[in-house]
Amino acid sequence: MEASTIQDLLVAALPATEIDVQGEGGKYLVTATGSIFEGLNAVKRQQTIYKVLNEHISSGAIHAVTMRLSAPGEA
Repeated sequence: MEASTIQDLLVAALPATEIDVQGEGGKYLVTATGSIFEGLNAVKRQQTIYKVLNEHISSGAIHAVTMRLSAPGEA
């Protein structure tokens, strides 16, 4: 699966969120900043991403995802 395809999936599911996806060979880094993450702890933020990608993780198209998730204004 291409990083651009993953980015398209996330952008469609999480509007008003800045998203960048890098990687290849089933291993990806997702960097996202959006108000959707405000008030959520790290686990809940990750669950937001996994909800979108779970089908592709289960199929083996995505092997590993590293995430850097933040709300606007966070360092």
